[in-house]
Amino acid sequence: MTDTRIRVPEMGLVVLVGVSGSGKSHFARKHFKPSQVVSSDYCRFVVADDENDQSATGDAFDLLHYIVRKRLRRGLLTVVDATNVQQKARQSLLQIAKDHDVLSVAIVLDVPEHVAAERNAARPERDLPDHVIPRQRRELRRGLRSLGREFKRSYVLSGVDEIDAATITYEKAWTDKREITGPFDIIGDVHGCRAELEELLGELGYEIERDALGRAAGANHPGGRTAVFVGDLVDRGPDTPGVLRLVMGMVEAGQALCVSGNHENKLVKALRGRKVRVAHGLAESLDQLAAEPDDFRDRALRFMDGLISHYVLDEGRLVVAHAGLKEDYHGRASGRVRSFALYGDTTGETDEYGLPVRYPWANDYRGKAMVVYGHTPVPEPEWINNTICLDTGVVFGGKLTALRYPERELAAVPAKQVWYEPTRPLVPTPAMRAGGHRESDVLKIEDVLGNEGVETTLMGRVSVRHENALAALEVMSRFAVDPRWLVYLPPTMAPPATSPLPGHLEHPAEAFAAYREQGLDRVICEEKHMGSRAVVVVTRDAEVAAARFGVTDGTTGAIFTRTGRAFFRDPARTAEVLDRVRTAITGAGLWDELETGWLVLDCELLPWSAKAMDLIRTQYAATGAAARAALPMASGALARAAARGLDVGGLRERIDRRAANATLFRDAYARYCWQVDGLTGLKLAPFQVLAGERRTWATFREHDWHMDIAARLVKADQSGLLTGTGSMVVDLGSEASVAAATGWWTEQTEAGGEGMVVKPLGPLPEDRKVQPGIKCRGREYLRIIYGPDYAEPENLDRLRNRSLGRKRSLAMREYALGLAALDRLTAGEPLWRVHQAVFAVLALESEPVDPRL
Repeated sequence: MTDTRIRVPEMGLVVLVGVSGSGKSHFARKHFKPSQVVSSDYCRFVVADDENDQSATGDAFDLLHYIVRKRLRRGLLTVVDATNVQQKARQSLLQIAKDHDVLSVAIVLDVPEHVAAERNAARPERDLPDHVIPRQRRELRRGLRSLGREFKRSYVLSGVDEIDAATITYEKAWTDKREITGPFDIIGDVHGCRAELEELLGELGYEIERDALGRAAGANHPGGRTAVFVGDLVDRGPDTPGVLRLVMGMVEAGQALCVSGNHENKLVKALRGRKVRVAHGLAESLDQLAAEPDDFRDRALRFMDGLISHYVLDEGRLVVAHAGLKEDYHGRASGRVRSFALYGDTTGETDEYGLPVRYPWANDYRGKAMVVYGHTPVPEPEWINNTICLDTGVVFGGKLTALRYPERELAAVPAKQVWYEPTRPLVPTPAMRAGGHRESDVLKIEDVLGNEGVETTLMGRVSVRHENALAALEVMSRFAVDPRWLVYLPPTMAPPATSPLPGHLEHPAEAFAAYREQGLDRVICEEKHMGSRAVVVVTRDAEVAAARFGVTDGTTGAIFTRTGRAFFRDPARTAEVLDRVRTAITGAGLWDELETGWLVLDCELLPWSAKAMDLIRTQYAATGAAARAALPMASGALARAAARGLDVGGLRERIDRRAANATLFRDAYARYCWQVDGLTGLKLAPFQVLAGERRTWATFREHDWHMDIAARLVKADQSGLLTGTGSMVVDLGSEASVAAATGWWTEQTEAGGEGMVVKPLGPLPEDRKVQPGIKCRGREYLRIIYGPDYAEPENLDRLRNRSLGRKRSLAMREYALGLAALDRLTAGEPLWRVHQAVFAVLALESEPVDPRL
């Protein structure tokens, strides 16, 4: 019996080959998951309701090929259960595997003809003519000779016993090192610069290990970090053997990983005696290696020949390839994948120096994995769509650069000298397009409207309707602040369930009950200022603004509304407010305490009239003025009619109540309006520190911490601009604590306050959908929202039937998107990724939800 251990790739195509009745379906059921198997019989059944209807074979295989393509595109192991005895049938499947850059394996089930005939005879639903099995077997025998050339790997199981004894083992791709999670130090192109490499490793904390002759033969990091080399260790520089000796020692000791560069690829060919053009520093490597012992050259040859195209690391979050790798190629294996990894993509043109023009694949990159690469020398590393090039031209007199991962910190050492004159000068090139944004930073509409939606941690994928996106596109493209500052938009909030208390539409009791039912023990109640929501992005100085946000025009932040519009038309007014906020942050010591040079703050800007005066004048004041003018006149007319003996009592009472309500309505909105002259009279109430360098504070700290920070900012402010936000923590299991919070709300609202927001004290639990905040508005404030007469019993009864489901869903989705934007911002992801979530929040604002809720 032959070896019946069959090795198949975890991601790839397995083609079962055998005549009808050879046991392919049984073999597939035994060794593979049902979802992995694509059967021609089942596809025939789907398209014709009869798996034996041979007239449907063409359509069945169209369906089979379609399913195979979709599965391979998603990187799933796919097993084809069909006869596949004809080479033509196999070629169609092999082409699909090639198109998707996956390995293919053939498993032949070769049973005696009489066994197949007996099995088919035992299946009354299958009526095969006598000539079919002999013909299939002849085709199978002929095809066995070419099977080894067709497939990367093939197995022939002869007879029933071998088939029954077969075992399947799964093999990971060589590139798949997802289980290695780092931390890593990823080092750019070395090109024979051993001294610089030793210096950089020292800067990174590695301890150089030397051999008996004092040569660097390895390096160990006491903190357990792993070095990853992006290739091009050789050529051009002064000590290619020294670099190889050091890196080989690290790789062999498990202290480093290394991918192949195009220079290693060419050097291997030269050492094997193949005809190659001796240029671009190859001559230097050949001369240097010629002076080394034979055993070292043999060891170096084996090492370089064994280097693979790329690595997928850290659960798929990191990809390292010499020239980069587009997302479709991650973890794949084919000649074109290796070629892309070694050489990148070119336009087919050459520049003025005779060098190929590289296609800027990183500008179009939309993958989740960070891609780190080298190959094309750049003066400075630059993040482009979660990709970064670390080849900073050390051999050309530049520097040798490393990226610390996951910290996203760069380390570099300068070249000792110019070791090799570059064909193309290593000089800065304009990386920024007009307006200061890279093309790669620009959000594309398909980034939001794709079927996959916008991924969030809290709510999974959030989809955006096409019609909503168009409205958001209008606002974001025409009216929004400089997009480099537009890193977050705040979510809407839902009110509590309708209160059953007489005269109330909203009450804290329902908010407390909702959170108690969700299993929360403590919440925080925060004063709800009647103003306009303001997001403040502020940097410590212009240098931070340029380095972190790419803003070089001297502005140091922005203040914008819930729809991304600038709060002040005058940039000087914005700068003045930012100066006062910055001074308060400095005075409170937060720059150093939070280890950041920038902050995103969630605030309320008061008074309401400072931003909404046009709305107040045209909608609220007009309504109030008309009511105060007309209703007293109507009441007077009714009084005169009553004096003449007419019965107008009920009508007059109703008119008088409406007049009183109109006065209450006017008083309600007037409380939130006062005169502002410049910054005099303006108030800014911070209530949450959303984000800073490398930290999303919105989820990292409980809300009472945010209230303490807000209080410190108010205390440190000497200008009178900042104002406090009252709050109290509530123990939901304590009647006294709940009663105290309810009393606080009642006192506030009866004194003219808007109300409060009830929030979970800490981050939202990931296993439950819990509202991020519930707003409880006071009775008089709701008069502004629902109209002067809303509290009349007949109106209040009607309003109690309001539906909250859509509003709650909207609040949850917008909150999840806001956190996604902040997480992407603090993780250093490209601006388009941040804007993807920001844009989605703006688009959701067009959802058909009652705006009064």
